[in-house]
Amino acid sequence: MYFVKVYVMYKESVLDPQGEAVKGAVHRMGYQEIDEIRIGKYFEMKVAKSERPVEAMIEEVCDKLLANPNMESYRYEITEEA
Repeated sequence: MYFVKVYVMYKESVLDPQGEAVKGAVHRMGYQEIDEIRIGKYFEMKVAKSERPVEAMIEEVCDKLLANPNMESYRYEITEEA
């Protein structure tokens, strides 16, 4: 069994309106030192071992469903569970 963490973020060149809204709220709270906030998505998966390589499977899922490759980038961490 594998435990997978996937992090999806907007690419640097893409405007993040949710992040800008949160940054505005943080500034109104008095935290002017915070220059940038980016909003992303986080997924956790448990994946059973199979003949397919887990990395290839996770990349397919990310490319086809979890991330929009035109606007977002992703990274993942895979750990093997006992």
